[in-house]
Amino acid sequence: MTWLWILFSVAVLILAGAFVCFYMAFYSPTRTAEKMEAQRLIPGKIYEPYHADFERWHQEAASLPQEKWSVVTPDGLTLRGTYYPLSPDAPLEILFHGYRGFSDRDMSGAVQRCFSVGHSALLVDQRAGGYSDGHVITFGVRESDDVAVWADEAVRRLGEDITIYVGGVSMGATTVLMASAKELPPQVRGVLADCGYSNARDIIKIVIKQFKLPAAPLYPLVRLGALIFGGFDPNQADATEAVKHSRLPIIFYHGGTDDFVPCEMSRINYDACTAPKQLVVIPGAGHGLCYPVDPDGYVAALKAFESEHWT
Repeated sequence: MTWLWILFSVAVLILAGAFVCFYMAFYSPTRTAEKMEAQRLIPGKIYEPYHADFERWHQEAASLPQEKWSVVTPDGLTLRGTYYPLSPDAPLEILFHGYRGFSDRDMSGAVQRCFSVGHSALLVDQRAGGYSDGHVITFGVRESDDVAVWADEAVRRLGEDITIYVGGVSMGATTVLMASAKELPPQVRGVLADCGYSNARDIIKIVIKQFKLPAAPLYPLVRLGALIFGGFDPNQADATEAVKHSRLPIIFYHGGTDDFVPCEMSRINYDACTAPKQLVVIPGAGHGLCYPVDPDGYVAALKAFESEHWT
């Protein structure tokens, strides 16, 4: 009985630890409009110099013609987004935000950037983010399946002749990279991946180390929490493996001084990619700041890549 009690106690401790890891890494509480408005400016010293730009871009986008779209995923979640039309025949960019983010915050300036290259924009809130349903963030495992749902909706609304590009920042970048190896509508012609990570396992281990904790023994507990309480395996979130099988031209962006998702992760993805590709490193840009730091360089690279590979 003593050994049974010890084994039971150990199992309880492991399950409790796994639940704490799941809650901290993957669970997203209910979002409210008030909370999101209060968090619209990304916190952190590296973002403060750009807060005025973020606010200006937000106000400009809010004044533009727009439509609220929604889709229902195969597992029953309603996802929501905002469509900003440039012109009826303009290519469409469908853009996905990052971890624990939402479109109004993470994609600040994206509408203006899309318009500057002649594209309409669809900014979506990922599952468990923004105004969309859901409470479990899966680091791209389920989010990458949602890309096809949004692309199908765009074709339904805008017609068979629409040209679509899918893009994202941070976890959104990994989301579209993973989706690029899956079955997407033929209207999807290219991918933009801005500061994405190579795989969930490695980025989670990096974050664990940033908290001054041992990654090797803790990651299995994190994974266990995802498996038991989230119903998914984070090891399946692997952009590097996906781009080995993608046939869509991919432009990668990364900040040269990104200390959250290392620039090396985009280099790994770039090296693994077998489709037409380009890697653009923006010197002096931190995480998610490639466009704010160098909007002209960002746009110039995108125009050149689109002209050569997307059209």
